Amino acid sequence: MAGRLRLLILCGGRSAEHEVSLTSARSVLQVLDPQRYEVRVVGITRGGRWILDPELETALRQGLVSIEDEQWDSVPWLEGLLQVFDRRLAEPHSRPTVVFPLLHGPFGEDGTVQGLLEILGVPYVGAGVLGSALGMDKAVTKDLLQAFRIPVVPYLVFRENAGLSLRQMAEEITSQLPFPVFVKPVNLGSSVGISKVKEPEALEPALELAFQYDSRVIVEQGVEPAREIEVSVLEGSPPEVSVPGEIVPSREFYDYEAKYLDAGSRLLIPAPLEEEQVHRVQELAQLTFMVLNLEGMARVDFLMNAETGQVFVNEVNTIPGFTPISMYPKLWEASGLPYAQLIDRLITLALERFERRRRKAVHWQVGGKEHGPDRGDTPGDAGD
Repeated sequence: MAGRLRLLILCGGRSAEHEVSLTSARSVLQVLDPQRYEVRVVGITRGGRWILDPELETALRQGLVSIEDEQWDSVPWLEGLLQVFDRRLAEPHSRPTVVFPLLHGPFGEDGTVQGLLEILGVPYVGAGVLGSALGMDKAVTKDLLQAFRIPVVPYLVFRENAGLSLRQMAEEITSQLPFPVFVKPVNLGSSVGISKVKEPEALEPALELAFQYDSRVIVEQGVEPAREIEVSVLEGSPPEVSVPGEIVPSREFYDYEAKYLDAGSRLLIPAPLEEEQVHRVQELAQLTFMVLNLEGMARVDFLMNAETGQVFVNEVNTIPGFTPISMYPKLWEASGLPYAQLIDRLITLALERFERRRRKAVHWQVGGKEHGPDRGDTPGDAGD
């Protein structure tokens, strides 16, 4: 069908959020307009190999929950990359016009894939290299927000193999932060590897768990009693913000099980907040989006002291979940932007950003020949 955008969905990935990525991809596939998009799905296995089999999309629509090397004909990532993007190797008229990287967590949400797509000169949905890397790194995020006087909870950061034993780390935490505290891997999402710690004796096991996922661990002072508030943001001038939502977890905090496995958690949309509180979290969400150089989309998560009303920015997600229970699309739905239109909007933003950068690109002369993004290439024409 002429005139359709060639959309490539990247899903799966090497992170602990592999299954969440597949669920997000399945949800997006279900709302894409076939009159507007020619869709191709490329899966990335837990081992980092690429699945180019066209049957993957069918399997995904039917409920595929994991992409394993032994179940599919897979290729090394570089070979897969060339087959998809290189004009000399890819099938004619199959190179994508735009990419939607639905890869949550490391090796997808952290700037690595974004850098690859920048080199290839392909438009993609979501934040760029810098914004993705900043948003993924909880420690640097808090450092930057603190520098701009955006409220965050007190925190400590520890590095593996920095000369401190787990016991010494625990002693430092005990001396500097009141309990409860939250122990988290610095670079991970979906609450994987996170522990709520109420007494010193539980610190070492929590640190050991977090270090299984990352070489750095952040320990944050808990907010008691806490409310968990979230706001969705879309790129704009200024960035657009949704109505806030509130999570009432079925467990003590909104961990992986409470998010994806336990149906008892409740999402209150819109959040039962006073008008002044709504304005405050929306303002902070907008400011956080700009400070972290985010683009496309982000979900900004807050902790609110239920007694005092004090608000803290907790973290950002630059590729938030798009599952049926995910807050990001639900908040936009409540704000008047339905799921399918949200996906269209994100893809349009990606194409507009690519065009803006193309126009601003600096040209240079090499041997009398002009090079650069304005030389006439179209999105997806990598591999010259």
